[in-house]
Amino acid sequence: MDYKYIEQLLERYWQCETTLQEESILRTFFSQEDVPASLMQYKALFTLEQEKPELGDDFDARILEMVGENTEAPKAKMVTLTTRLMPLFRAAAVVAIILTLGNAAQAPWDRGWDDPKDAYAKFHQQHQADSVNTLGTMQAENMADTAKVSATDTPALYE
Repeated sequence: MDYKYIEQLLERYWQCETTLQEESILRTFFSQEDVPASLMQYKALFTLEQEKPELGDDFDARILEMVGENTEAPKAKMVTLTTRLMPLFRAAAVVAIILTLGNAAQAPWDRGWDDPKDAYAKFHQQHQADSVNTLGTMQAENMADTAKVSATDTPALYE
């Protein structure tokens, strides 16, 4: 048998000049049992497509099982506006604290104690007021001061 037509198709196939119909003829030829020994080397090329295993009906189920599609997905975390703005709130609090401390540092410490003798007298007076021995006396003086203030303010309230 003469295989010149098949050899011509093979030459055109290697030069990429064959049509789909001619490639189909080549596939059909090489799928036969009796292929000449000189063309046997090309049989694997044209029968490869026929040897592809087909996927079974349960293929999708097996793949989904392997991937874990049937497992429940974790729920999405709800992020509220307050949560998203929390870093901004923290930054604002830090700025407020720094500004407050800065303003407190600039406040004058002058309490009218320009004269050292006056400052010593006020310190000594405060020190005596804080001592345990004069605690009762101080409370009595505060009560007397409160009585004086209330006696002077009471007629003004009724007028």
